[in-house]
Amino acid sequence: MEKSPRIDDPLTLRIGHEELVIRRRYETLSIANDFLIAIWFLVGSVLFLYPSQETLAVWMFIIGSFQFLVRPAIRLASHLHLQRIPDSDWQK
Repeated sequence: MEKSPRIDDPLTLRIGHEELVIRRRYETLSIANDFLIAIWFLVGSVLFLYPSQETLAVWMFIIGSFQFLVRPAIRLASHLHLQRIPDSDWQK
């Protein structure tokens, strides 16, 4: 029994090859952002072990917290970009 393709599946060719490329770019950007968030918080946590580095540690947490705001902005940009692309006749 074959699974039916999901509309929100990142590999869906619902409007042709262009959608596939766009979704992968935004997904890659989101993954890179998540890695940076983890790095800022990990480095900040380690720096808190050294009292002389406390100010730098706080800045790492501030940067990481700001990047938590970037995450939904990436998703919103992806959705808005995909909405602007006209439907193709590929599925018809």
